[in-house]
Amino acid sequence: MTQTQPDVSFIVAAYNAAETLANAIDSALAQRGVSVEVIVADDCSTDETRAIAESYADKNVKLLALARNGGPAAARNAALSAATGRWLAVLDSDDTVEPERLQRMIERTEKADAQIAVDNLRVIRADGTPPETMFAEQSLAQTPELTLPVFIRSNALFQTTHNFGYLKPIFQRAFIERHGLRFNEALKVGEDYLFLASAMALGGRCVIEPIPGYDYQIREGSISRVLALHHIDAMIEGDKAFLRDHTLDAEAAAAQEFRERSLRRGRAFLILVQNIKDRSISGAIKTAWSNPSAVAHLRMPIAMRIHRALAPLRQLVSPQTDLTAIDGVTRSRKG
Repeated sequence: MTQTQPDVSFIVAAYNAAETLANAIDSALAQRGVSVEVIVADDCSTDETRAIAESYADKNVKLLALARNGGPAAARNAALSAATGRWLAVLDSDDTVEPERLQRMIERTEKADAQIAVDNLRVIRADGTPPETMFAEQSLAQTPELTLPVFIRSNALFQTTHNFGYLKPIFQRAFIERHGLRFNEALKVGEDYLFLASAMALGGRCVIEPIPGYDYQIREGSISRVLALHHIDAMIEGDKAFLRDHTLDAEAAAAQEFRERSLRRGRAFLILVQNIKDRSISGAIKTAWSNPSAVAHLRMPIAMRIHRALAPLRQLVSPQTDLTAIDGVTRSRKG
């Protein structure tokens, strides 16, 4: 008996996701109007993640037990290679999707003869505060297509507003396979941005569905909640590879330069924060002098606070700068 090709392959990278994985899988299997398969790539979890995925074996859920821990990109690549659906949908193991999401997105994409679609997000916080929509539906409705220059520019580091990099795309699998696209396994943060940017640079058209269909959970402990210096260094190298692989038009190139400047400023900012934490007056002065724009980031309302012991150093940066409002933590995208 010939097995029918599913409409959608859900790609789920999972690491120690026992508390949330069942909800993610259940939401994928509950899609209406489309047939689905769910591929869970277990990245060497030490909890019950693998057992939970195995319990769905009779419900069109495939488990890939990876031999070594390689990070989200490696897990997604393994799942992507095993996918058989016409469409690929990335689903984080701690998130969920609404039942009509994929039918709605596929219809919009096929109507526009596009290869990619993104939709609005519903942001759900662990503290129980009411969910909120990330983007105003009316605003997205006025932007039917996401272009590469707009996408790149929106992904500048430490933006004060949400950017399009948070959105979870679906891809036409034939397009992805035709171009041999895979996630950059050197990146632990931002690999999803580079994957979508590469797809668009290769000519993929991306339409926008304004209705929220993806429930984005904000939890403590997400790999992308703490942005470290080595993450930015890896993103800089990833962008270099992106530029080697793709030729950008003038507008996209200008957007890329804008993003690169933000990465350099962000790198200097993290160094400055570490200087201040280490009480290195000379180091802080050197960093601030060579990268004045890094000082401006000290005003960001980032989640955690520097210890009160840093109070004597406040005047080092600026008499008006409140160092109790900064730390090396940022709500960057989940990897």
